[in-house]
Amino acid sequence: MAVKQDSAVAAALASRQRYVARGVSTPRLAVARAEGAWIEDLDGRRFLDFAGGIACQNLGHGNAAVVTAIHEQVDAFMHQCFMVGSYEPYVETCRRLAELSPCGGGEQRSLLLNSGAEAVENAVKIARAATGRDGVVVFDQAFHGRTLLTLAMTANVKYKHGFGPFPSEVYRAPAPYPYRGVSTAEAIAGLRRLFATEIAPDEIACVVLEPVQGEGGFIPAGAEFVRALREICSEHGILYVDDEVQSGVGRTGTIWAIEQYDVEPDLLVAGKSLGGGLPLASVTGPAAIMDAPAPGGLGGTFGGNPVACAAACVVLDAVASGEFKEQARTLGDTLTEALDALAARRPEIGEHRGLGAMRALELELQSPALAGAVTAAAFERGLLLLSCGTYGNVLRLLPPLTIATDELERGLGLLEEALVDASR
Repeated sequence: MAVKQDSAVAAALASRQRYVARGVSTPRLAVARAEGAWIEDLDGRRFLDFAGGIACQNLGHGNAAVVTAIHEQVDAFMHQCFMVGSYEPYVETCRRLAELSPCGGGEQRSLLLNSGAEAVENAVKIARAATGRDGVVVFDQAFHGRTLLTLAMTANVKYKHGFGPFPSEVYRAPAPYPYRGVSTAEAIAGLRRLFATEIAPDEIACVVLEPVQGEGGFIPAGAEFVRALREICSEHGILYVDDEVQSGVGRTGTIWAIEQYDVEPDLLVAGKSLGGGLPLASVTGPAAIMDAPAPGGLGGTFGGNPVACAAACVVLDAVASGEFKEQARTLGDTLTEALDALAARRPEIGEHRGLGAMRALELELQSPALAGAVTAAAFERGLLLLSCGTYGNVLRLLPPLTIATDELERGLGLLEEALVDASR
């Protein structure tokens, strides 16, 4: 759909081009309102949302209980800075995170931040303080953020180009990627090779792994790899940091994806849907690790903002309920069956993969061209869809976990239409 030059969307995008830094990529969407699984643009056109603000709307847009909690907190106070005055929403969010924590080690504590990247950085700080070591091990296809440290940890030149030099003491190992020929055994061998050639295990503070790699292409790490990594970390006194910024908060059918691997990490990083659409992220782990930094060593002016925390308390209660988990699991099963069938029909699809309702289609063509054409064709049909992957050739699906059956079916139909049209 060509945007009319006299439309409200056209005017908004022209203003965006005039006033916003060009490094912030923006699609053709200009949002007026959103509810449930739908977004409406400034011209009144409606889109089914399979993007969720990049995994920030697991409960759907405008969840009534979340909105109510936000309004109640705004009426009380909007900001205090937790380092100036303690307030209940921060503590209550940490209590819920402790009760839902997959980490081992007894009594749990949390730190609240603004974003996933900030939380990853603080997890590294905590790990270094707790171990007295400097090294950080990350993996191929990883995405951990856009700050300088997290860019050093991220494995995609698209985000890194022109921004170096990056912080040191970050080391990269292979991650399983069966579709591209990297097995679990080869990934573990690569990690051990890293220990022999780049950094000794007793110099490593932590390894950081997404259980389902997000920007890297929605690649599940696999239970065998995750368990082997846990054993290696335990053997060498290395802390295992579980980055669930995109895979957590119910997305995969359990509150945290790591629960499906029967492994206890040392630290958990969460974000995105945690704040119900407001900026909030967290680091959670046992007191013995979390309390390693001295008072004043952790914090931030807006980290754990009371309004975002009020939303998070509702979100965490919702995703912890048995009804919600069942709904998320059912959605994951439905998506898996439908996308398996779609992959069998369409030769452009090389692999369908994912965990729960975190699904992706890797296109056979290892280039962003076809994926870009599919997302553009989907937009024309009223479906918001994102691509990802090291080569930009992966289509990722992140519909709300609360999406209605007819909405899901409509979205999947639009996806297939877009794929057919873009492949002509």
